[in-house]
Amino acid sequence: MNAVVQQAVGAAPTAAPVRSEGVWQAAWRRFKGDKVGLVAMVVVALFLALIALSAAGLVARGWQNEVGVPNAPPTVMGPRAADPNQPRAESLAPNVDLSDVDPLAPRYAEWAEKAKQYHAVEAPKAETLPLGGDRLGRNVLDKAIKGTQISVFVGVLAAVVATLVGTLLGAFAGFFGGKVDDFLEWLYNVFTAIPDILLIFAFAAVLGRGIDTVVLILGLTGWTGLYRQVRAEFMKHRMREYVRAAEAIGASAMSRMFRHILPNVSHVILVRMSLMVVGFIKSEVILSYLGLGVPVDQVSWGTMLAEAQSELILGYWWQLAAATVFMAVFVTAFSLMADAWRDALDPKLRGLE
Repeated sequence: MNAVVQQAVGAAPTAAPVRSEGVWQAAWRRFKGDKVGLVAMVVVALFLALIALSAAGLVARGWQNEVGVPNAPPTVMGPRAADPNQPRAESLAPNVDLSDVDPLAPRYAEWAEKAKQYHAVEAPKAETLPLGGDRLGRNVLDKAIKGTQISVFVGVLAAVVATLVGTLLGAFAGFFGGKVDDFLEWLYNVFTAIPDILLIFAFAAVLGRGIDTVVLILGLTGWTGLYRQVRAEFMKHRMREYVRAAEAIGASAMSRMFRHILPNVSHVILVRMSLMVVGFIKSEVILSYLGLGVPVDQVSWGTMLAEAQSELILGYWWQLAAATVFMAVFVTAFSLMADAWRDALDPKLRGLE
């Protein structure tokens, strides 16, 4: 009825207010247009699902079990042929008395028979495994899945810790300036004055071994690069018109920092975080190789690569290949996904729409 009256008097009907698109909604719309980024996100999601299944014990639960013969080859290669250079027991002369050379020789037959009876009750060892076996006969596929859980957990969680520390300190230093900035710059100079590898070793020597320790070490030593970038971005944005307008309508300092400025610098944080994930996975490899990382009763990509060194000399390459492929696929997909999110959140690209 009101519309009829308005048309009768020549007044146009009142249009419903249109709500503007939010920052994250616009970013998700732009991200969906990046096919490479979407595929990379699917790959990362599959890895995360595999990690969740491993953590729940649904897959790779028996990674420590010796299910195959030592250094069992991958299934596609088939079982190893018998070594023709290996001497056969029946080829030894039966009339040779070894007791003069080895006093324990008369007991060998007895021990061999006991060992045969003991192993008879065990499940037969597999001659091949899907991705091969290690020197103890453990399934390399199960180790790679469990190693993915540990390495990605360490890399991502350490990057989150470093990102939180670097972002908070950089935001406070860049936004408030003055004495706050001076103190945080002094703290930054203290951390950067010591080489990263020495700082990591110092923390590792004090805190000891363990997954939580590795996360804490990498998180507390890896925030400095992000801090400098976030500080510079906050110094640049704090005096811009949209921040001054928010201040004029009564927005608090915390609201201006984290509701207005932070979304506009999030692309910088995401890129830096993706680089830290990659770097921290590499750092975990180094720490585990030197005996300062993952404990010996756990497995990670780092411990697998360390074990594969001695196996590679003997021609057993499959553990090295499995760890390398798993790490390369995850790192590449994560980097591509982070790049796509950076482009979607970059305020310079928003004006091109």
